[in-house]
Amino acid sequence: MNNVNELIDSHILKSDKVHYNLPTQQLIDIAVEKEDGYIAKSGALCINTGKYTGRSPNDRFIVDEPLVHNHINWSKGNKPISSEKFENLFNKAMDYIDNKELFIFDGFVGADLEYRMPIRVINEFAYQNLFAQQMFIKPKEGERENFKPEFTVVALPDLKAVPEVDGTNSEVFIIISFEKKVVLIGGTKYSGEIKKSIFTVMNYLLPFKNVLPMHCSANIGEGGDVALFFGLSGTGKTTLSADKNRRLIGDDEHGWTENGVFNFEGGCYAKCINLTEEHEPQIWNAIKDGAILENVVIDETSGEPDYDDDKYTENTRAAYPVEHIDGAVMEGKGGIPKTIIFLTADATGVLPPISKLTKEQAMYHFMSGYTSKLAGTERGIVEPTATFSTCFGGPFMLLKPQVYAKLLGEKIEQYNTNVFLVNTGWTGGPYGVGNRMKLKYTRSMVRAAMKGELDNVDYIKDPIFNLSIPTECPDVPQTVLEPSNTWGSEDAYYTKANELAESFIKNFEQFKDVSEDIKNANPKILG
Repeated sequence: MNNVNELIDSHILKSDKVHYNLPTQQLIDIAVEKEDGYIAKSGALCINTGKYTGRSPNDRFIVDEPLVHNHINWSKGNKPISSEKFENLFNKAMDYIDNKELFIFDGFVGADLEYRMPIRVINEFAYQNLFAQQMFIKPKEGERENFKPEFTVVALPDLKAVPEVDGTNSEVFIIISFEKKVVLIGGTKYSGEIKKSIFTVMNYLLPFKNVLPMHCSANIGEGGDVALFFGLSGTGKTTLSADKNRRLIGDDEHGWTENGVFNFEGGCYAKCINLTEEHEPQIWNAIKDGAILENVVIDETSGEPDYDDDKYTENTRAAYPVEHIDGAVMEGKGGIPKTIIFLTADATGVLPPISKLTKEQAMYHFMSGYTSKLAGTERGIVEPTATFSTCFGGPFMLLKPQVYAKLLGEKIEQYNTNVFLVNTGWTGGPYGVGNRMKLKYTRSMVRAAMKGELDNVDYIKDPIFNLSIPTECPDVPQTVLEPSNTWGSEDAYYTKANELAESFIKNFEQFKDVSEDIKNANPKILG
């Protein structure tokens, strides 16, 4: 298998059953006719992905090839698979799709022309091809002439692996080969695997070009000030970056160059459990003709989505092109970030709702990537579970965390960017005792940070986490800002805070080759 794209082209894609770059409506019609798709009252295409309603991180492999062997941070999350096993699975996939109806999308990832990558997505389901069309960047007129993809995604949900034969962990497989420039996906209908596999590819390639790839959303204010929002699924990236007073650059994946930031994608993939028009009007209004709803319960009589119903999963999703967001930055680019927001959904209820970080603290918390995974974002997660995910996107970062953190620290220092840690999780006690932080308070804190309203207020130091907590913030009660004040028992608070501090310290032991300044950001256990 010397040239994958030539093999695919010559053996598979010459069939009259292969459809290239079909219009949106045609893909929707096929999904409704052949794939159990349903049109909601809003006009969105509704799909149920069946058994798999979230990512399958234990089923993602990187082909262990000479090109990448010494660069990959091999770990539980970055598991190797041999070239032989990959070729066998690839050949099985080629046999599987021979003479099969297929749907092809040719487009780009990366809004910056200097760094964008042409990609081809091959699907056996029309709805997943529509997903690719909505999530990635559509070519402009003439850009598909002599189109040559740099990476090809082959997504075949009905092709299942045999672990004892194929060397996989289960029937599901997501395999990335950098030498062959192919992503091979099988066994799962969850569309997020397509999106995140290409994100993973970009996260590997861009640091070699001195570009920081980021799992973050980005928006821009009226004065041109750019803000970044880092966080894992369910922490509020999409919600908080969708601000009526600011323009959205992108909701999930970006690169930071010497000229500013650029969106990797051309669409949004918003979590929509408990979605309301009042709290998230931009997302609500974006779910219309051309959008896709995954695993959302639909009333069969009215055709109305029930966003509160988690019958299938809490990880209900809406996919739509960025143009569905009023005022979105269609060119997908912005200037140098003025403000960075790290989002964490702390289920212990002890982290401050907002705190300001030094450069070293920013690098520390970036490498730590603490949050609580929320139910449904991955298989097997049924209640909030504490986790540390490097760079707030560990499953998608193939290089050592220090590589990404070094790039971040250099940019913070060079551009004097403000960094804040924002807890969108619990207050007044841990999960099951306290309450989730009110969204209106979080919005007020984030807006104050972006406007510079927290630059000249007084700060107090958290005695355990050494975080700088503002003593005041517009439209937020002072009692909310200092977390120990919200608990019924101070002793209970410090017991839980010490437990979380120990977790931070233990997790950071894995990072040996970092400076003492960064290590000093570790919490201090109180006696």
